Amino acid sequence: MKILSVDSISKLVRQRRIDLGLTQAETAAMCNVGIRFFSELENGKTTLQIGKVLHCFEMLGINLHAVNRENDSEA
Repeated sequence: MKILSVDSISKLVRQRRIDLGLTQAETAAMCNVGIRFFSELENGKTTLQIGKVLHCFEMLGINLHAVNRENDSEA
């Protein structure tokens, strides 16, 4: 999935949580973040701490890769 916006991140995280069969509260606990933070992540808040977002990705089993545009076969 190509990430082009905060909205695409929030949709990815929400879908992964649903696929894992977890509630927001369960996922927040698993990621060691507050329920409010996790809710804001799923709702696309633009000012969240990047370190916490990346930690949630790690805990949810989401890999994040960066590719220079000129090398991106999906461009």
